[in-house]
Amino acid sequence: MLGREAFDERTSKGWTLREVAGKAGLSVSTAHRVETGQPVSIGAYLRVAVALGLDPDFALRRRPATTQRQADPVHSAMGEVEATVLRSPAHVLLLDEPYQHYQFAGRADVAVIDRDARALLHIENRTRFPDLQAFAGVWNAKRAYLAPELARRYGVAGGFTSVDHVVVALWSAEVLHTLRLRLQTFKSLCPDEPDGFASWWAGGAHPEPGVRSTLVVFDPLEGQRRTRRRWIGLDQLDGADGRYRGYAHALEALRRGGLA
Repeated sequence: MLGREAFDERTSKGWTLREVAGKAGLSVSTAHRVETGQPVSIGAYLRVAVALGLDPDFALRRRPATTQRQADPVHSAMGEVEATVLRSPAHVLLLDEPYQHYQFAGRADVAVIDRDARALLHIENRTRFPDLQAFAGVWNAKRAYLAPELARRYGVAGGFTSVDHVVVALWSAEVLHTLRLRLQTFKSLCPDEPDGFASWWAGGAHPEPGVRSTLVVFDPLEGQRRTRRRWIGLDQLDGADGRYRGYAHALEALRRGGLA
């Protein structure tokens, strides 16, 4: 959608929402409404487009409303598989959930809330890492701002006592190469073991109190075959081969498997 283009361009530049609003001559709340697809004037879209260096025509194009998961079939399939496994009558399951903390606006790909346990699972799905710096900026902002905002919005009194932020990356040779090439960077961004994610995935007891950040590589098709592990953590990359060569190979496999 048009707002998603504005959000993607802003985050790729490393700008805050307040900076874009200032360049566009708009209030922060109006710039946020542009990014989240809420009703605003065409003039507001044009101002944001010019401020970001986008073709002003982007604000005038007519196109069907879409989300990142719909525009990216592999990303969509990953979210669908996760939602199927994590859905529970006891949990609040959120997909592509928008949120804002002052100048920062973003979306959570998948989030699961257990109000009684005051526990949150937040998943950031990644099919590739074309810009590691941009990824790090968005990831750090979500780790800082997402949990308090979702606790407020969904009535978790006192906030979450257990929070698991998890990057779920496609199990492809392309992604494995990036992870191995910048392993220490990823370990600094995702330093924790995936025990919390494993607990959520198994539908068992919630992890211990605290905030954890972890990364796993994931095969969305593996649940159909059940012959190998569905996912592994950063510390298990040694000797691991890619399940897919890259994005295009994964898309082809998912289409054959009826998931894309």
